[in-house]
Amino acid sequence: MKKIELEIVALSHSITQTHSYAVVLGEVNGLRRLPIVIGGFEAQAIAVALERMQPSRPLTHDLMKNFMLAFNIELHEIIINDLQEGIFYSKLVCSTEHDTVEIDSRTSDAVALAVRFGCPIYTYDNILDSAGILMEEDDKKKKVVVSHSDTNSDDLKKLSISELENLLTEVLEQEDYIKAASIRDEIKARKTG
Repeated sequence: MKKIELEIVALSHSITQTHSYAVVLGEVNGLRRLPIVIGGFEAQAIAVALERMQPSRPLTHDLMKNFMLAFNIELHEIIINDLQEGIFYSKLVCSTEHDTVEIDSRTSDAVALAVRFGCPIYTYDNILDSAGILMEEDDKKKKVVVSHSDTNSDDLKKLSISELENLLTEVLEQEDYIKAASIRDEIKARKTG
């Protein structure tokens, strides 16, 4: 089967499930999207890597990357290789100097590692056909959008820059990187605007 490369086009709250998030993968040079519901911790792990944040302590996926690098294990690609009863299954394609192996993984963990390693994400036509969404040409976006609806943007607009900076410090200490990203974006918008 021919592999189809995907890229992360959005990370946001899931519309269908409370306390869940969705990572939306888009077909590179195509119009199909693959929304995958993930948990809050996994969304945070992906958001931290996408936003290039440096947590005070390594998150689990950072630890995994450090472990792999320490033992000269390369992550070449991830493949979303199956879909059963609404659950996506993935493989990490890794290699050492002597061997290449495929390791089963939850898709959310595989995506979090792919972002950290900068490796490609693939799937197959049959998965896109059964779970994908076809977008209109003018809806296609190349930019990754991280939605932070936990933090109401109207509430952030009411705060001064110094209040926002204090809130950012507080949220980072709590290791809530998704909220931190929205606060940082508000500070950045005001300083450049």
